[in-house]
Amino acid sequence: MEKDQALAALSALANDARLTLVRLLMPQGAAGMAAGDISRALGLSASRLSFHLAALEQAGLIRSRKQARHVFYSVDARGMGATIAFLLNDCCMDHPEVVACCRHGRSITAPVGQPAASSPKES
Repeated sequence: MEKDQALAALSALANDARLTLVRLLMPQGAAGMAAGDISRALGLSASRLSFHLAALEQAGLIRSRKQARHVFYSVDARGMGATIAFLLNDCCMDHPEVVACCRHGRSITAPVGQPAASSPKES
């Protein structure tokens, strides 16, 4: 991934609504969700949702497909993976502590619609 592409993807993710949207779509896999269902789940107007979807799609992080009268959106796993790989490989140079956090770290917040993971108690 080129630096400009990575910056576009990271910029697209640096927005609360768009990050929440990606977190909503990720568990849906390739099936994705219809735009109307996304709008209802996030409480966004159609025009606002369209704005955020376009930003993520242009950044290569989601994709759309038309099925009958509906448009379904899903996370573009390659685009998301390329963005993460850019950070890990090019920026962090596979630093062992950074890689360990990615492989074994716990999420501070749970994905949309799931309870937050409890943090381990320190002794």
